[in-house]
Amino acid sequence: MKKYLPIMLTVSLMLGACSSPTATKEKEKEEASSEQKPSVEKEIEKQQEPEKKQEPEQPYKPLEPTEGAVSLKETLAKEAQTQTDQENQKKQPERKVPFGETLSTDMEDLSDGPLKDHRLVTYYGTPASKHMGILGQLEPEEYIKKLKEQAQVYSDLDPERPAVPTIELITTMAQNAPGKDGDYVQMTSEENIETYVKLAEKHDALVLLDIQLGTDTVMNQVKMVEKWLKHPNVHLAIDTEFHVAQGEKPGEDLGEVDGRDIQEAVEYISDLAEKNNLPDKLVLVHQFTGPVLFNKDAIEPTENVEVAINFDGWGAAADKLALYRRYIRDEPAQYGAFKIFYDKDVPVLTPEEVLKMDPSPAVVNYQ
Repeated sequence: MKKYLPIMLTVSLMLGACSSPTATKEKEKEEASSEQKPSVEKEIEKQQEPEKKQEPEQPYKPLEPTEGAVSLKETLAKEAQTQTDQENQKKQPERKVPFGETLSTDMEDLSDGPLKDHRLVTYYGTPASKHMGILGQLEPEEYIKKLKEQAQVYSDLDPERPAVPTIELITTMAQNAPGKDGDYVQMTSEENIETYVKLAEKHDALVLLDIQLGTDTVMNQVKMVEKWLKHPNVHLAIDTEFHVAQGEKPGEDLGEVDGRDIQEAVEYISDLAEKNNLPDKLVLVHQFTGPVLFNKDAIEPTENVEVAINFDGWGAAADKLALYRRYIRDEPAQYGAFKIFYDKDVPVLTPEEVLKMDPSPAVVNYQ
């Protein structure tokens, strides 16, 4: 075996000499590859990351205050400074919510909805009736012109919270006859709904589709108007007093709605906004007396939906202010709202008087 050893060593050395440059090159490649690997992996990870959704653009424009407008807040501050009757000052009731703020006590708004920085001023009604509000008394362009004029007054009085003109359209109107579906509700024609949705789009305004329920359910009616709720500028209002039991008639029997049913609608609309990448929504709930809305504390906003309770009774102004304090201030939801009847309130409250309410209404609607 010894005589073969030098030969084997020689061959071994020759093979080592021959393989060394190649091995070195391979090693260099591996090192280079390992240096590049992290950046390649990062690139792959980057490509695999889901694209973040762009925040949807707001489909409305608030009315900017008129040049030279003096805010009500500033006016009241000056009046307070010049007030000499100390006893008078002491008699002023203490506010639960500071003047000018619209969020109710201990509430927050996690959404980017229209009420966060603005006030909505609405004109209520249906083109099917001249007796159900101003909307049915005017042609669309004349109607939107007057609505803007009314909203402008609020922008001038409260420049920190400019007003957005809002069309409040009765979409399902309660009837005293059962109708073809037996639910005591007549739906506004799709043509009329489209007319006012497009009118709002044209004028950078919003739409509230008002549902009156009859013997139908909240969720069934929400689904009836769902295709319009998918429009960026369309929101929902619920009239509680017209929701009656089987065997009862809207207008003759006082209706009622369970807050848990409203909450189901709030969460449904919240999901709708999320899935369709829509701007955050508003659900406005009408209440003119206690019994029409029970389990009220079940109604809660979400990150995609704001909630406002709207006091909408008509009559003596002093009574209305007292009931607003009872149902809105003392039973706070996220936001408060207030309705004014041009022909039935005595007297009709001025915008200045409305803004002084506690909390200041985030939605003011006119009928």
